[in-house]
Amino acid sequence: MNKVLFQYLLSNYFKTILKVILIFYSFGIILNLFEEIEFFKNINSSLFLPLVLTSLFIPSLIIKLLPFIIFISSMWFLLQLRNSKDLITLKIFGYSNFKIFLMLGISSFMLGWFILFTVNPITSTMMKYYEQTKSRYSLDIDHLVSINKNGLWIKENSDNGYRIISADKTRSNILTNISIFILDKNYLLNKKITAKFGDIAENEWVLNDVIIEKFETNLNNKKIKESVSSLIIYSEYNFEKINNLFKNFDTMSFLDLILNYKNLQNEGYNKSYLDQNLNSMLSLPFFLFIMTALSSILTMGALKQSNNFTFIVVGIIACVAIYYFKDLSLALGQTDRISLSLSAWIPVVTIGLLSSIGILQINEK
Repeated sequence: MNKVLFQYLLSNYFKTILKVILIFYSFGIILNLFEEIEFFKNINSSLFLPLVLTSLFIPSLIIKLLPFIIFISSMWFLLQLRNSKDLITLKIFGYSNFKIFLMLGISSFMLGWFILFTVNPITSTMMKYYEQTKSRYSLDIDHLVSINKNGLWIKENSDNGYRIISADKTRSNILTNISIFILDKNYLLNKKITAKFGDIAENEWVLNDVIIEKFETNLNNKKIKESVSSLIIYSEYNFEKINNLFKNFDTMSFLDLILNYKNLQNEGYNKSYLDQNLNSMLSLPFFLFIMTALSSILTMGALKQSNNFTFIVVGIIACVAIYYFKDLSLALGQTDRISLSLSAWIPVVTIGLLSSIGILQINEK
């Protein structure tokens, strides 16, 4: 009988998680679709392309929101048990509050590892296609940056048109193998600037070993070519802004980070941010376990006699508070108040310690 009950609870719990994911996915599609339509407003594009991009983007967003999805799912599931009187039946068959929580918590924990090793590689690939597709349709966007392990690509406004900048990678505040294409408002090439390296500490870039090529209307009508030892140009992007872009690891999966950790450092990725992202991913299963514990405490302990509306209000407040606490922890890491690796674990450890007190209180037959 216990085996049947266990299978019943587990199947219904995962069904509830799937329902909440579908709800988040639906809202995500609706909200992001407007953003993608805005992106393509100056391009003769059908609704199909924004829909495709939205479909590629939302799965990665779902993984980022997974701790809150698990919190809502476990609270919803436990409320269903309470309202249907199934909780009383479970206790008759020897399921204490703690045993129910432990079953849900371990299930959430294992789900976290399953997502890291199987779902995350798929969503990372989808994000890669998402960024590549947006880059191909970037001509009508004033400012756009695409960045990956091979380097960066920047498009920004210039005085009389547009400027496209590409470079291999960044080490400290130095970009190497820089190419700058200056276009007029009709996207005709006026000038090409190449530099072996450049100091981008400030918005006024200092380029060295520079070759300047000027064109009339196309590449075949070369006007002038000259070499200068150094050149200063102004850009909307400096080292700090570009370095922040290198922190975006959405196109890299958990397995990519583990297997290519040393190679990524050699390619110019900041070790501290690699560690932060890796630890953020490693903390996911533990975070899911802790969020399940928190929802169990609220449902079977602190708010045991409350109505459904109270649960909804408290659940929203808890999600918002945890979100900002997690955001604060990451901000402290990025401003060097604490280590970046530690910033990924502080929310998990803090909420876990607080939850452990509540778990002991609900541990009753």
